[in-house]
Amino acid sequence: MYYEIVPMDRSHIPQILTLEQACFSTPWTATMLTDALFDPQASFIVAEDEEGNVLGYAGLHVVVDEGYIDNIAVEPDARRHGVASALLDVYCRFGGANLAFLTLEVRSSNAPAIALYEKHGFQRAGLRPGYYQHPREDAVIMTREFARAEE
Repeated sequence: MYYEIVPMDRSHIPQILTLEQACFSTPWTATMLTDALFDPQASFIVAEDEEGNVLGYAGLHVVVDEGYIDNIAVEPDARRHGVASALLDVYCRFGGANLAFLTLEVRSSNAPAIALYEKHGFQRAGLRPGYYQHPREDAVIMTREFARAEE
C-alpha cells in the first residue's frame, strides 16, 4: 500500500473528521483540528495515498522538551499496512533528536495499539482510572524516554 507522510493542512480536515468519528468515541471537532493547525506547540501529520485520501493521521504537542501524542488514527481498511507505525516513527525520530520523552494515553483494552507502542520503545508508566468515557475505561500511560547527551 502506497502512502506518503505530509504535514496536515486545512484540506485534510473533512477526511480527518470522518476518521475521528470512525475511530474514537469522543472525536475531535473541526474547530479543535483547525486550532491545532495554528498552534505553534503542535505538529499534526497525515498519511495520504496517491489520490490525496487520508489513510491516517497523528498529532503531537510539545512543551519545552516533552512530547505528548494526542491521537494516532488509521482508516480501518488501511490498518495492518504500517501506516500507524510510519506516523509514530516520525515522532519517535523527532523525539530522539529534540525531546526528553514522548508520552500518550491508550485504552487499556486496545491491545493492538499497546503492542505498536511497545514495538516503538514505549513502556507502561502508569494508569489513569476511568479516563475514557463512552464506554468508561482506564487509560494506560505509555512513555518513551530518550537518552540526552550530557551538556
